[in-house]
Amino acid sequence: MAEVICGPLWAARNWSADEGAGSIHDDDTATDLGFRGGTVAGDVHMNQFPPVLLKVFGNDWFEQGNLSLSFKNATVDLEKVQVFAESLEPGADSVRVWMEREDGLLVAQGTASVGDHSQSELRSKGYRPCEPEELRILKRLTAGMSLGEYDVHTAPEKQFERMDTNVVSDPLSWYREDSPWGEPVAAPCTVIEFLWGIPMAGLRPYVGHSIGLFGAIEIGFAHGPLLMNRDYHLSSQVICVGQSPQTEYVWYETQAYNEKNEKVASMLMQSRVMKASSPEYQG
Repeated sequence: MAEVICGPLWAARNWSADEGAGSIHDDDTATDLGFRGGTVAGDVHMNQFPPVLLKVFGNDWFEQGNLSLSFKNATVDLEKVQVFAESLEPGADSVRVWMEREDGLLVAQGTASVGDHSQSELRSKGYRPCEPEELRILKRLTAGMSLGEYDVHTAPEKQFERMDTNVVSDPLSWYREDSPWGEPVAAPCTVIEFLWGIPMAGLRPYVGHSIGLFGAIEIGFAHGPLLMNRDYHLSSQVICVGQSPQTEYVWYETQAYNEKNEKVASMLMQSRVMKASSPEYQG
């Protein structure tokens, strides 16, 4: 049996609670939808993994690594969670990873790797598309649809602010100071801030007023890491649209390219919208 490497217990913060009513991170809205309270976002939880992955893969993880997670149970503000990773077996390039709440409840599970990302947790599963006529909220989204092209500059101020306010779980000094690659590196939440947050401009008109949450997230690096104070070109595309008993969901992927047109980073996301929150399902 592979040795298990674990990180420290961290009280993860619901840093999106101030988004107000209409967000899954708002206590009243979340409890109305059956959650225990405003949920901690998946990108927050992903911040706890890099220190453990550096122990498994070394610096290569920021250059060619991957972290691929399915979220299983939501947590609320200040609940303590811990990450785990199997040790790397000889000849292997991938390990199993997961996160548990302090009481052992499974929060997320998946894989981490360096090099080949094709057999990651999310890329090796079926996306379960449905017929367009089964959809009410996301009926205008189709596989292959572009969510836009964007030129961005990775300004570091928001990442620095999150570190200053102690909401980045298990932070690395490289997020604030010079790294082995020169500029500070983007923390997982910052990778997602750009590769999810900016293409949301292309996705938001198709979601309407429904309340969404992350179902699964994968971040990966090719010519990484994603560095702060750099210019990148983003390209985002819908992969699949489907539904479950409680949600409709869209899978989409965003890729970031540097000035040499080399792919630096990618993000694969399953974004869910709650049927119970949508006028399309009322009545």
